[in-house]
Amino acid sequence: MADDDSPGARSPWARFKHGPFLPATVIVLIISAGAGLFAGSYTYAFANPTPRQIPVAVVITQQGAAPPQRFVAGMEKALDASLRLHREPSYARAAWAVEEQQVFGVLRMRGRAVELDLSSAAGAGVAQVLASAGTKVGRAVGVPVAVRDLKPLQPGDPRGLAVFYISLAAVIMGFLGAVQLSVNAGELNPAERIAFTVAYALLGGFVIAAIVDWGLGTLDLPFAGSWAILALTMFTSGMVFSMFNVLFGRWALIPTWGLMVLLGNPSSGGAVSWPLLPSLLGAIGRWLPPGASVNAQHTAVYFGGHQHGFPFLVLGGWALVSAVVFWTWRHRHPGGRPGRATPSS
Repeated sequence: MADDDSPGARSPWARFKHGPFLPATVIVLIISAGAGLFAGSYTYAFANPTPRQIPVAVVITQQGAAPPQRFVAGMEKALDASLRLHREPSYARAAWAVEEQQVFGVLRMRGRAVELDLSSAAGAGVAQVLASAGTKVGRAVGVPVAVRDLKPLQPGDPRGLAVFYISLAAVIMGFLGAVQLSVNAGELNPAERIAFTVAYALLGGFVIAAIVDWGLGTLDLPFAGSWAILALTMFTSGMVFSMFNVLFGRWALIPTWGLMVLLGNPSSGGAVSWPLLPSLLGAIGRWLPPGASVNAQHTAVYFGGHQHGFPFLVLGGWALVSAVVFWTWRHRHPGGRPGRATPSS
């Protein structure tokens, strides 16, 4: 007589539910949805960059000389009212605002002409939009416009994408390293796993910086600072996966991928500067690890001496919260070595 619990006695649904086909079907559905979300998120962010609230300094001297109102009005019309004007009393103050990345350009009078000073290093796409609009508006209103670049990009990085690429590498390899520790070094206990995450973050950050700077010569990096940012990014990314690993087990890669790749990378401002991103992405990107990494690295490379603490607080905050959650729930850590056997009573 057949056992009711034997595979042959189960209903088709029970065999499907308890066999390998249910998780395989779930994976098919997740991958299909993920492919669409991946394409959709990057297309939404990058396909049609549109100016949204571009901060620009306007210099008004003691003599009251400011760019003609018809030129400013023409710029706002050309950019669909996207300029956010910051009135500055001197050019020195406006140039300092550029260094602090508070504005993306400076408007001031130079004789009968308007000078439009841009900062490609702050955002190549934004600088291109402002230069194109300024030239067209100047011709339309009869005002000569001189365009110059205050902060040009490095010769090896003419489109300003290299910082995004190295940050992207640190983010993705950071959590893939944690995935590999979970799969191929499962006997590590939680403290050892954190230690090895630190190790590959330090070494990986060094290798990325060395290849991009010393090997390819693409960027002239402030090496120690860039290495530290890359290492912190890799560690944070690895700990985010480790946090999800104790919370969601074998499905941890799904929320990690969603947070870091589907949402974090398109909103980071690395490929498209935040004034050209959809407003929601521009608002949240700076609070996520990829955006914080891009911001910190971008400032280190192009605006040395004007580094801000906020991106480091974001990276450190994510790393700390992830590590605390991982450690608090370490009893759910899907690895570790068995302890000493206790004597039987």
